[in-house]
Amino acid sequence: MTTMSNGPVRSPHPAGTGAVEDAGSPLPFVPLSFRDFMLFEDHVTAASRAIARRYVPRASRIAAAYELLARRTFPKFRPPALWYEQPIYYFGNHLTFVASGTPIAAPAYADALDYELELGFVIDKPLRDASPEEATAAIAGYVVLNDCSARNVQVREMRSGFGPQKSKHFLSSMSSELIPAASIDDPHDLTAGVSLNGAPITTTSTRRPRHTIAEALAFASRGVQLYPGELFGTGTLPGGSGVESGHLLAPGDVLELSIDRIGTIRHTITAPGEAP
Repeated sequence: MTTMSNGPVRSPHPAGTGAVEDAGSPLPFVPLSFRDFMLFEDHVTAASRAIARRYVPRASRIAAAYELLARRTFPKFRPPALWYEQPIYYFGNHLTFVASGTPIAAPAYADALDYELELGFVIDKPLRDASPEEATAAIAGYVVLNDCSARNVQVREMRSGFGPQKSKHFLSSMSSELIPAASIDDPHDLTAGVSLNGAPITTTSTRRPRHTIAEALAFASRGVQLYPGELFGTGTLPGGSGVESGHLLAPGDVLELSIDRIGTIRHTITAPGEAP
């Protein structure tokens, strides 16, 4: 068990010695829960546009014509009004995290596997009705997160009004080392990138979120008791998904997701049914 200052963060193994392992490095901790925010507007608009182009092409053509004539973003591609007022998040599945180096595959019901590059943070102190300053002080450290997605399923689920379900809950991953929060001066000034089969395809950063990590964590604690070991994600960094870059994953691909000073996740993509 990995012990943090004011409570335990469960871990079946000691933390890995490096940010990338070739096979099955251990998780640095086992999260008690997983809340995933959506902090970056550029990701929301670009991903919405790309998903429409792939899965609802007729509507995509109408939206493209609107954007060409109006010279502004199609309204449905923008976040909802509530997003501008407060941090929003969904509960992910904390039981399906795998470590860097683990082969991964799309579930049988997905037409393709997508990745999402995020910054993750875990707390080591209980929080309730915290200020942003108190929330910052409760962050134990940071990891790279990958919130895997089945986009064809996500399109239908988001129309239900209940948020992502089977499109997200099948798999997530994190880097193999927890980087102490005290060693990161500004979590909103980190460069990040995606490589596929050894070739860089995206350069991005943690800059310019709508709400800061401190504000998001403080909001999550409003009227709710948070416990040591709970994990949070920033949501996808701008350009940090395959649907945005035009690189959905296929069997045989080797994916690397990196955030400077935090670490790297590496996965080989296998055919459905082949991954452990």
